[in-house]
Amino acid sequence: MQVKPDNYSIIIFGANSDLAARKLFPSLYELAQWGNLPDDYRIIGVGRADLSHEEFRLTLQEKMARLFPETLTDEATFRLFSGRLFYVRVDLAEIEGYHTLYHELMDVSEELGICKNLLFYLATPPSLAPVIVTNLGEAGFGDKIGICGGWRKIIVEKPYGRNLQTARELNSVIGAVFSEKRVFRIDHYLGKETVQNIMVFRFSNGIFEPLWNRNNIANVTITIAEDFGIRDRGAYYEEAGLLRDIIQNHALQLLAAVAMEPPVDFSADAVRDEKAKVLRSIRPFNTYNVEQSVVLGQYEGYRSEKNVASGSTVETFAAIKFFVDNWRWKDVPFFVKAGKNLAETATEIVITFKCPPQNYFGTAESCSYTANQVIMRIQPEETIAIKFGAKRPGEAVITDPVYLKFDYKTSFTEVGLTPYHRLLLDAMAGEQMNFIRQDSVEYSWSIVDSIRDAVGDQPPESYPVHSRGPESVERIYL
Repeated sequence: MQVKPDNYSIIIFGANSDLAARKLFPSLYELAQWGNLPDDYRIIGVGRADLSHEEFRLTLQEKMARLFPETLTDEATFRLFSGRLFYVRVDLAEIEGYHTLYHELMDVSEELGICKNLLFYLATPPSLAPVIVTNLGEAGFGDKIGICGGWRKIIVEKPYGRNLQTARELNSVIGAVFSEKRVFRIDHYLGKETVQNIMVFRFSNGIFEPLWNRNNIANVTITIAEDFGIRDRGAYYEEAGLLRDIIQNHALQLLAAVAMEPPVDFSADAVRDEKAKVLRSIRPFNTYNVEQSVVLGQYEGYRSEKNVASGSTVETFAAIKFFVDNWRWKDVPFFVKAGKNLAETATEIVITFKCPPQNYFGTAESCSYTANQVIMRIQPEETIAIKFGAKRPGEAVITDPVYLKFDYKTSFTEVGLTPYHRLLLDAMAGEQMNFIRQDSVEYSWSIVDSIRDAVGDQPPESYPVHSRGPESVERIYL
């Protein structure tokens, strides 16, 4: 990772959004304090509100002071940072605003590189991405038609389209303006220390990789659960739903990290090649297998949420049984469960190994109680545990499960970067390993589309708030 990137300007579309206030500007502020930003840089917020530079700075300071009072403790330090902040009002659908942005960018010394090197961040609703990218191209901001030399990069937030067709259309629009090596499709899960540790755990430890296959593993379970509802995201969720919001990106990216083959080297393309192969190998869904493989649900009270239709059939829960049809994983089920308003907030991956061929220490059924497991807890705890059977003290031979556990907090004194810290630095340095490539986006949408088509008009099942989901979810584990 490059500590001091080139001098640059970062242009944030949707600068007044919740994402910008909660993630982007606080991360950039902290990176500036830690010395990770270049000597000369500018951050230009783009939005529809009519604000002066100073009004934008004051508004942002108020938001950050309210949301992160422990971070914004020194007004003098923030003033130094805010001196690099500027604002341009742009009607995103009209090309004139992009010409205004052009003049704002050009109003600096070219020698500094601030106008030569441009990083665009689309912190806007996904539906706006095509028009923004098209207008950037028309205004000469693209990677393929430069203003004054240097590099052009763009970060795009998920979801990347609504289905395979729209994803391809979006990729085509982006590809006309930016080359693929300059496109960074962000999924903040890929910036988490615990997710990055999946490859390290597998490929740097000789005791695990030889067992990581269909001969030894019974199943893999991936859970992405939240104990809260959609909060103030009703309008977004009505458009997206959980399959688009979680399964198409977070869940399938975790599955790919667990199931991928060892890459030929540790370069971005080599790692992403192997992840793409996994996604391409996932068995598609159809009307014959969907009944035993997919359960969709909606929590009680969802239809009463703000900006949600009274008769909404949008899913807030999904339990899906995937199969990866390749040599390593043939017929090993990958169970993925994700949902809102469940019993707890937790993201974890559980790899369950097959039982011994003969169980001397209990009935055959008891093996599931003490089955060996690797449990990777992504959040809120950051741990890896290995579960195995051990004899309970006493005369009787009774086997109980016990755990060996690694905890990031107690094992390391260093504090890791947050996902947005890491991913912003990676994009500045041009490092793409932790971003999603175009082909993986399309493979993921192909999978989700097959689920949608197979389920058809069947409404999601209702489930109580703070439960484990619909009652019928157990059928996918059979």
